[in-house]
Amino acid sequence: MRTTPWLRLNDTAAEMRYIRMDITVIGADDGQMIAKTPKKRGRPSRYTEEIAVKICRRLAAGESLRSICRDEALPHESTVRAWAVDDHKGFSTQYARARDLGLEAMADEILEICDDGSNDWMERLDKDGEATGWQLNGEHVQRSRLRADARKWLLSKLAPKRYGDRLQHVGDGGGPIRVRPDLSKLTDEDLDVLERILGRATDAR
Repeated sequence: MRTTPWLRLNDTAAEMRYIRMDITVIGADDGQMIAKTPKKRGRPSRYTEEIAVKICRRLAAGESLRSICRDEALPHESTVRAWAVDDHKGFSTQYARARDLGLEAMADEILEICDDGSNDWMERLDKDGEATGWQLNGEHVQRSRLRADARKWLLSKLAPKRYGDRLQHVGDGGGPIRVRPDLSKLTDEDLDVLERILGRATDAR
């Protein structure tokens, strides 16, 4: 077996034509050349540091793993997730850090979406095609709002301490909440039990 970049179509003294091809010769019969085109290579499945770095850099830039793994030069999404779950050669730490940086990139993207007003207005034309003014492009505004809200919701679920709504319960004047139990609804028996409990607490001091 040998590799040749040329395929001879007509081997005569009067005419010799060649076509440039990337082929592998697998045999010959009566001067006729039999060629086989190379098979298409599949996706890589073996872990390498180069592939890991490439994936993590794109994750850190805010790209989703599903989008990254659409690249035919990279492993399937399930393969990459398995590397992270199994902590294959320490990949789990790199993956988690890249994911965390990707959240910051997503937060920056929200600001860009909200600040971009380039298509918020569109020119209004009359029946003759003449410009008569401007009108709000409601579809674009709603779409931008949906994009921003979807990212905000996702951030609040993936990193609630950083991006979630913080609820703080305070009492009067911003102080601690004080609970005043209503003892009027307690029976005499309940009051006796409560008195004994308080007495024990006092004695313990």
